Amino acid sequence: MAYNFTKFKTDCKKVEEWLSREYMQLHTGRAAPSFLDGISVEVYGDYQPIKNIASVNIEDPKTLRVSPWDKGQVKDIERAITAANLGLSLATDEKGLRVIFPMLTAETRTQLVKVVKQKLEDARVSVRKEREAVQKDIEEQQKSGALTEDDKFRAKEDLQKCVDEANSALEALFTKKEQEVMN
Repeated sequence: MAYNFTKFKTDCKKVEEWLSREYMQLHTGRAAPSFLDGISVEVYGDYQPIKNIASVNIEDPKTLRVSPWDKGQVKDIERAITAANLGLSLATDEKGLRVIFPMLTAETRTQLVKVVKQKLEDARVSVRKEREAVQKDIEEQQKSGALTEDDKFRAKEDLQKCVDEANSALEALFTKKEQEVMN
């Protein structure tokens, strides 16, 4: 009987999606509306993501335009972005807010690459934890008689192939983000 890796592959996909979301929140000197996705604004006694209370558009490569649907919320949005401490400059005008991304210095870029590498390592650790859980399950199934000795070794080889695929997908995300940061 062959081992079923469906749950492991699903968990690896979740780790990849997590890393992708984390990388979207790191600013590389280019304006991207997704950069503000993690910021919530207190409106009408509840916290809402910015995208639920305003339109966020790219004005130019270094600037986002945040246009709230209720102009009375401009100050609340400004306060939330400032509190997020993302190193962005803000300018308020009659249309809403302009969020200005500063130029990255060489030193800032190297620091950002370190953060990107750390996020990659966190994702790899998650994959390793999943691998260990599956290895333990394979051992238990072999001891209970559900898997033969040959099936156990075949399952471990297949598991390693899945781990290698997951790590190469994570590495591809890292390489893309690193190039984004350095350019």
